[in-house]
Amino acid sequence: MAWASGMRLYAVLFAAGLLGKLGHLQLPASLQALENPWVISVTGTLLAIEFLADKIPIVDSIWDGIQTFIRIPAGAVLAALAMGEHSPELMLTAGLLGGSIAAGTHLAKAGGRALINSSPEPFSNVATSLGEDVVVASGLYAAIYHPIPFLIILGGFVILLIWLLPKLVRGIRMLFGRFFGHSRST
Repeated sequence: MAWASGMRLYAVLFAAGLLGKLGHLQLPASLQALENPWVISVTGTLLAIEFLADKIPIVDSIWDGIQTFIRIPAGAVLAALAMGEHSPELMLTAGLLGGSIAAGTHLAKAGGRALINSSPEPFSNVATSLGEDVVVASGLYAAIYHPIPFLIILGGFVILLIWLLPKLVRGIRMLFGRFFGHSRST
């Protein structure tokens, strides 16, 4: 849940709540509030808003900026609560790892999208957004129904993130340097 929260928090919350409510997913007691019809309605509405916001380049960049302060802590909380009735030490450890994974996922998503959103044509943004939707849905399916292969893929994803994040930071610095450098000269 923490991994996918970094990209599509509301999809994670909605899917977990709905699948739990329908009996397809056994949530720990600490996460069963997601099955409440009000929570499912709110997360479903936020999912629809996020789905649309993610397709419009400038709106997507603003949305991702705001979501930085929501997705990362939510990923940490979800990971901690997913531990259920375990010791506080284990819950804290899960929360720290979950928050770190959510942060890495979010930063990779937001950084990559900032670079893609700077493109003048809209098609790459929409295609990337739809691709992210498919990745999150596939990842959630794998995490729920095939957890061991998912964990192996997640390990590869973490290694990829460690390699990719410095490159994204350089790309964003270059983008901002061009933008602000250009605006000063005019």
